[in-house]
Amino acid sequence: MQRVEQEAVQKRTFTKWINSHLAKHVPPLEVKDLFDDIKDGVMLLALLEILSGQKLPCEQGKKLKRIHWVANIGTALKFLEGRKVRIRLVNINSTDIVDGRPSIVLGLVWTIILYFQIEELTSSLPELQAFSSSNSSLDSSTSSTDTTSPPVKRRPLALQGGARKALLRWVQQTATKCLGLDVKDFGPSWRTGLAFFALINALRPNLVDMERVWRRPNRENLQEAFLLAETELGIPQLLDPEDMDVDKPDEKSVMTYVAQFLKHHPDRKQSDLDEKLEEAVTREQRKSQRELKMWLDQLEKEAVHAQETQGSLAQQYQVSLFKSLQVQLEMKRKQVEGALQSTQRDGMLTVDQALVKQAWERVSNRLLDWHLHLDRSLPAPLGTVGEWLHEAEGALRQEITVQQAHDNTASTVHRALEQHKVSFQQSLSTHLRLTSCFLKYH
Repeated sequence: MQRVEQEAVQKRTFTKWINSHLAKHVPPLEVKDLFDDIKDGVMLLALLEILSGQKLPCEQGKKLKRIHWVANIGTALKFLEGRKVRIRLVNINSTDIVDGRPSIVLGLVWTIILYFQIEELTSSLPELQAFSSSNSSLDSSTSSTDTTSPPVKRRPLALQGGARKALLRWVQQTATKCLGLDVKDFGPSWRTGLAFFALINALRPNLVDMERVWRRPNRENLQEAFLLAETELGIPQLLDPEDMDVDKPDEKSVMTYVAQFLKHHPDRKQSDLDEKLEEAVTREQRKSQRELKMWLDQLEKEAVHAQETQGSLAQQYQVSLFKSLQVQLEMKRKQVEGALQSTQRDGMLTVDQALVKQAWERVSNRLLDWHLHLDRSLPAPLGTVGEWLHEAEGALRQEITVQQAHDNTASTVHRALEQHKVSFQQSLSTHLRLTSCFLKYH
């Protein structure tokens, strides 16, 4: 982005940011042309009063002269210096603001935004805590001398860099990382509009259908995201879609807008703790699910090996072969059912859960097929009875869903199914005992 274009974007963004605060003034004020309207210092002092909550002296009137403008701007700069922002006002003086020099005016407004919004809102984020002790020592050195020393010159770089890093990490950890979005700056990473939707989704999960917006045109996403943030979260539309849908969007403008979302985060510190806890739980769940899949895969290999090395019909019915594998699988049933409980908002299974489900179905089907093969191998009429029992068992294994039923009715149906299962299991046990007796005497 060329310098002229960058200044034009910053002018639009900063003007909207100023007006969002001046709307609280009594009576409301509005900046139409930033470089012209800021010259007399009246709007600037009004803005600082709103941001700080302090009353500031101001020369007002329709016939103000340049000397009054310079005085008002001087009052504003001295106020900022008194709040230890002095070191950021290098190369900014009253006459430059009165003359409406674009780069100086934008630099002053950015300083105000950085101090009163971005740093104030990010100061409680963990990433900025490391700067607190060094900042206090720098502040004390600043108060002891009026000359600009090298250590003081480093302070704005540390603070601005710390605030930027803290804000970016908050975005990543709160909104984008969990969705697989790679947001590594406040420029090109925001061009598609998806990162803005991710922020809205993090604060109000039910507002955004992320699947719907994933592949839409950039400007359509940007326009809808800005409108949604304004109507649902009360965040003013500081950015224009056409200013964002470029190769290198202006970082200062994006930071100014994104920082506003911090005000709507319910409890940043608690959220960090909850997120760490959730990540730890998720890691343990994934570890358990992967171990379960490995166990199921191993059981399937043992079943394949046992079938390939099968001996006589009687040997295959022994506990050391088919029965032992079947018992092992049944002992894992509750663990598998627990592992397949969805933790997703949309009710879908994770990749690891889906793999466990597939492994369970494979080994279950293999053992069922093996059981059927054994039953069919028995002489009549045991072979026919065994095949019927196999089909009945398969039907009972299918999931039964009772929908739109009264609680009592559903409970009655459930009890009947359970009784039927018990009866079936008894019949199956009888069948197995008969089979064992048959094999014993043949």
